[in-house]
Amino acid sequence: MEWQWFSRWVLVIGGVLGCLCVCVEGLGVNWGTMATHKLPPKTVVQMLKDNGIQKVKLFDAEQSTMSALAGSDIEVMVAIPNDQLAVMTDYDRAKQWVKKNVTRYLFNGGVNIKYAAVGNEPFLTSYNGSFLNITFPALQNIQNALNEAGVGDSIKATVPLNADVYFSPTTSAYPSAGRFRADITDLMTQIVQFLSKNNAPFTVNIYPFLSLYGNDDFPIDYAFFDGVSKPVVDINGIQYTNVFDANFDTLVSALKAVGISNMTIIVGEVGWPTDGDKNANVGNAYRFYNGLIAKLAGNKGTPLHPGYIEVYLFGLIDEDAKSVAPGNFERHWGIYRYDGQPKYAIDVSGQSQNKFLLPAQNVEYLSNKWCVFNPNAKDLSKLADNINFACTFADCTTLGYGSSCNNLDANGNASYAFNMYFQIQNQDPMACNFQGLAQVTTQNISQANCNFTIQIATSSSSRGSSLVTSVFITLFMFLLV
Repeated sequence: MEWQWFSRWVLVIGGVLGCLCVCVEGLGVNWGTMATHKLPPKTVVQMLKDNGIQKVKLFDAEQSTMSALAGSDIEVMVAIPNDQLAVMTDYDRAKQWVKKNVTRYLFNGGVNIKYAAVGNEPFLTSYNGSFLNITFPALQNIQNALNEAGVGDSIKATVPLNADVYFSPTTSAYPSAGRFRADITDLMTQIVQFLSKNNAPFTVNIYPFLSLYGNDDFPIDYAFFDGVSKPVVDINGIQYTNVFDANFDTLVSALKAVGISNMTIIVGEVGWPTDGDKNANVGNAYRFYNGLIAKLAGNKGTPLHPGYIEVYLFGLIDEDAKSVAPGNFERHWGIYRYDGQPKYAIDVSGQSQNKFLLPAQNVEYLSNKWCVFNPNAKDLSKLADNINFACTFADCTTLGYGSSCNNLDANGNASYAFNMYFQIQNQDPMACNFQGLAQVTTQNISQANCNFTIQIATSSSSRGSSLVTSVFITLFMFLLV
């Protein structure tokens, strides 16, 4: 087996997935909320409790989410988004953030906050250095503010980093040769030393799926945990049978190279999407999670880091409003569908105890109505424009190559796009016209693995959106004329 290809996939950008059962020590979930119709926070928290999930990682510290978590005893990682890092370089502002988003929730029966995430993957090369000069000062200020507030011993600041902050510089790319990226070696050394001084963890996001995505030469079995015919052997004789272990151990080696050999490492994100790519499907996700959870349940760790590892699955629920810049799969990382229904029957005990994911309770849906292509439409000259409009404001990623709705015919594609827009607009009748190309039906035209969604009813699913819908549609139709 050639180490050259190994060097291409061993270190890829990080990701995360959801955690489920108290039987698996250290398992948590990422709770993202970039969706057009969000499940009520209290519903989500109850779902976490029903499944025995004891740890959750957030991407902000939104008040309704924090209030719902109060009294649950679930360990929480709150977060400062990247666009707020610059403000946190001012110590007074950092103290204000800690007061508003941390200490105010630390009353008896409040929120069990354990970590404060300073940014999210701020050193991605795609950011062109936008956060290089502000992340470390922000990290220092937040931890120092936590210390000053008297909670620094129990609540630690950390920076969730993508796995692209480290690499293996040798041509053979052994995990044992791991080093931090050359352009940020000094910065990473300062951050690691600061984290170590404050007994705070290093948080890394690891995405085995991305090793496979866009690389047809990648040996697919190495993305999973159920064995390979020929292990990859490091120069030190250690055998690697999966990319997760190799990636993690490259970080262990990079930390050791800057003088830190006993730091706690948290995997902030790891998971497998179920749509939006030829390799993103329920079968692969089921295979990945069953292997990962069994590994965690056995406290096997990695060759260079045996034993317990705290891991947050990515993600809990699908998010239909996420950017698809990385790929259409970005909206399909959830172990649950948009409505809190589990996608597959993974055993969350990791010990063959048949403890499967439980769904969200008391979810309310909109009416059983769909918006579909009108077979009696006469003028089809504007069909493509109307489909493009619908998919600009709604999620059509399942129509892409290798995705669950890729096999629809032309009329089916139109119906899918029209319906997704109709549902996002809370089934407003004005959102199902498209210049006479669409009509409302009460017949579900879902087929095979392609689901024509009925959206959930949320507090934002009100008729108040009708005016906005009318303005958008009126303006668009005017431009098409």
